[in-house]
Amino acid sequence: MNESDTPRPTEILQRLICFDTTNPPGNERACVEYVANLLEAAGLETIRLGASPERPSLVARLAGRGEAPPLLLYGHADVVTTAHQAWTHPPFAGRIVDGYLWGRGALDMKGGLAMMIAAVLGAAARRVPPAGDILLAVLADEEAGGVHGARHLVGTHPEVFASVRYAIGEFGGFPLRVAGRTYYLIQVGEKHPCWLEATLSGPAGHGARPMRDGAMAELGQLLVRLNRVRLPIHVTPIVRRMISSMAAAAPRGTGFLLRRLLSPRWTDRILARLGEAGRNLEPLFRNTVNATLVRGGDKPNVIPSEISLGLDARVLPGFTLDDLLAELRPMLGPSVDIKVRLYDPGPSAPDFGLLGLLEELLRLADPGAVPIPYLLPGSSDARFFSQLGIQTYGYTPMNLPADFNFFETIHAADERIPVSAVDFGAGVLSQLIDRYGDTP
Repeated sequence: MNESDTPRPTEILQRLICFDTTNPPGNERACVEYVANLLEAAGLETIRLGASPERPSLVARLAGRGEAPPLLLYGHADVVTTAHQAWTHPPFAGRIVDGYLWGRGALDMKGGLAMMIAAVLGAAARRVPPAGDILLAVLADEEAGGVHGARHLVGTHPEVFASVRYAIGEFGGFPLRVAGRTYYLIQVGEKHPCWLEATLSGPAGHGARPMRDGAMAELGQLLVRLNRVRLPIHVTPIVRRMISSMAAAAPRGTGFLLRRLLSPRWTDRILARLGEAGRNLEPLFRNTVNATLVRGGDKPNVIPSEISLGLDARVLPGFTLDDLLAELRPMLGPSVDIKVRLYDPGPSAPDFGLLGLLEELLRLADPGAVPIPYLLPGSSDARFFSQLGIQTYGYTPMNLPADFNFFETIHAADERIPVSAVDFGAGVLSQLIDRYGDTP
C-alpha cells in the first residue's frame, strides 16, 4: 500500500462513528474488526485480547529499528450514551456539515483514534521503520471504568507492553485561550477517580403525615452544602509548572494574575476574574465532588427511611483516599455513612522525558502557540498503564477555532470536530512517529 492509497483521517473517523459502541453495553467488536482489517492490510501484526468475545481490544505492532523502546499509541472505541439528547444531525451517521464532522465520539475519542490509525497507516506505507516499534491499541470499555479494556489488558497481558516507557493517549493537544494567547495543553497527569455512596437515614412514615427533618430533608441540606462549599485549594507540582509556563508567555498584566493563582489565598479570586478560562482551571486546584445519583423510596405514599446519594469525586495526584475523606467529612456531616465504590489511584508525579519533543512538534504545526503541561481534571486509561511504569501523554492535537468550547462539547448533544482539526492531529502524530527517538 502506498501512502496515497491510505484512507484519510476523516474517512476513518466517519466509519468509526457509524459503529454504535454506546457503553453500556459497548459492543466494540465490529468497530475493532474494522480497524484490524485496515492495519492487517497494511502489513501490521495484530492480536485481539479481551475479557469477552464481544468486547475485544486490539493491539497492533509496526516494527521499528530497535534503536528506542516501543512507543504506545492507544485510544478507546466505546462512547457514552446519546439518550435524552436532542441532536442536530444523527449521532451515528458521521456526517460532514459546515466543515465539522458530527457524531458521538468525534472528540471522545474516536477522533483521536482516527488520527492515530491514519498516522500508523501512513508510517507503514512509507516503509521507513521508526526508531522503535509502534504499538497501537484500540481499547474497549474506557467509559465504564476499563474493566473489559485497559484494566484487563494490564492485569492479564502485561507482556504485550514489555519495555514500553511512553504512551500517547487522551486528553490533550487542544488549545486553551487566555488573554489573546493560545496554549496547547499536553496532558502529563490526571486526577484519580473515586466513586462514593453516601447513605442518609431517618424515620419512615405515611406520605399523608408531614415529615420534617427526615432523610429527604437531610438530602436537601446536603445537596445545598455540596453546591456551596468548596474544598481546599492545593497547588500540585504539575499545576505549578503549567501555570508558571502560561504566565511566562502571557502579557505582563495577565502573567501577574496567573502567578497569583499559585498563592492559595488568591486562587479563587483570580479564577473568578478569568471567566470561562477560570472555570476550566478551577478543578486543577482542588479535590472535587459532585452528586450524580439519587436512590430512595419505593412508593409515592411512603416516606423512605434511607436514601443513597452517588458522589463522583476526583482526587489530585499526590493525595490519597484518606485525604479526600478528611476534606469531605465536615461537609457531609457525622451521621452520613460513606462507602467507597471505586478508587483507582494513579502516579503522583509524571515523567517529562518525551514532553520536549511533543512541545516542539506543536510549535512547528502552529507557530506562535505555547505548549504547556496539563493536569486532566478527569481520568482515563492512563492510570492502568501507569501500573506498568508507562507514562501517558494526553496528545491528540486539534487546532480548534476560538469560538469552539471543547469542554462543553464532549459527552453533549451535537458532539463534533472540525475536519481540519482531524487532519492537523494526524499530521502531528505522523511527525511524532517519524521523529520518535530524537532528542529535541
